Order: sequence, then structure tokens, then C-alpha cells
Amino acid sequence: MTFLKKYGYYFLLFGVISDLLTPYILGIFYPKINQMTTVISVFGDVDSPVRQAFLIWSVLSGLLFVLAIPAVYYLFKDTSRSMAVILALAIGFYGVGDCIFTGVFSIDTKQATWTLSTWIHNIGSGLGYAGFILFPFFLMLLYKKQKETKYQQLYLLLSIISFSVAGFYGFARMPAFNHFSILNQLGFWQRVSFLFNYLPMMVFSVGQIKNERQKSAKVN
Repeated sequence: MTFLKKYGYYFLLFGVISDLLTPYILGIFYPKINQMTTVISVFGDVDSPVRQAFLIWSVLSGLLFVLAIPAVYYLFKDTSRSMAVILALAIGFYGVGDCIFTGVFSIDTKQATWTLSTWIHNIGSGLGYAGFILFPFFLMLLYKKQKETKYQQLYLLLSIISFSVAGFYGFARMPAFNHFSILNQLGFWQRVSFLFNYLPMMVFSVGQIKNERQKSAKVN
């Protein structure tokens, strides 16, 4: 546990980088896919030439997020144990629901109806995305309790941006709206939304890594 508390922020940062780069690196080996219109989960479709690589990569990325949970929890448990649990669960939901479940339960776009695997995949992704998008909001509430005004304002801003871009992604998924030219690029809006969801986790993990290094330097 001490190891995870010490290096958890590195796991979080590596998880973010790994998950962020997945579609772009695998896209090199799947030239037929249109990154602007195709959602990322299609890389794991039964007909995808990079299916196995995507499934394994998704599970490994998810494990990195899960390994970050102890460090995040212990950082805030003295501020609010319940809020620290919620923040840790937000990361856990994403790591398990949107990454590990994606790797274990792939989709089949050729099926006319959803299979059990597709159901589990989509439900897990929904729960995972909820944790993903709410992370900066919960973080803002914790810094508010700590009276850390600078960080409270930072994560409030990142939360507003994340929610706003996610709104466009939501509209792009709706048949009533996605016929408009600005919204008919579902893959683009998913990737932009994910980028602004990743950003708070990246800022947070880099900041904590710097803090840990400064503490170690003072001790030495």
C-alpha cells in the first residue's frame, strides 16, 4: 500500500497518457477507420484488425487508473473521508467501467441487436464516463473544504469546460441534432470531450508529483 500511495500519481498520469494515445497509435495500423466519425470503441469491434491490441491496451490502461486510487484517497481522507471515497470511486468507475470492461466486453457493430457483451460494455462505459466527467467537480469540492482557493477555482473552470464540451458530444450522439454539420462528426467530439476530461486528471497528477518531489528534496 505504501508503494501505491507513493507512486499512485504516476500511475494516474501514465493511465491518462496511455488512454489518450490509444486511438491515435492504433489508428496507424487501422488506416480505414475515420477518426472524425468513428467512436473509439470500434477499435475493439470483432472485425477490427487491431482488436486484440486494443482490448489488451484498454485493460492495462484501466489497471493504471485503479492503481492510482489509494494515493488519491489518502491525500484527501483527512479533509473528508466520504468525499475522498467518492473521488476515488470516480477514478475507479472510469478505470473499470470504461477501460477494463471495454477490454473484456467488446462490441459487435454487425449485430442488429445488442449482445450481452455489448450491454455490459455500454453500461460500463456510461458509468465510467460519469466518473470521468465528475472527477474535477469532486476535486473542486475537496479543495473548497481545504480553503485552497486557487485550486478550487482551477478545477471549477476545468469542470465547466469539461461539462460544456461533453454537452456537444452528447448532442452529437442524438439523431435529432447530429444532422447539423457542426455535430455530425461523432468521433471528433468524443475525442475532444475525452481530451478535456483527461486534462484535470493530468493537471492533478503532475501537480502532486511535483509536490512529492519537493517534499523528498526537503527531507534529503
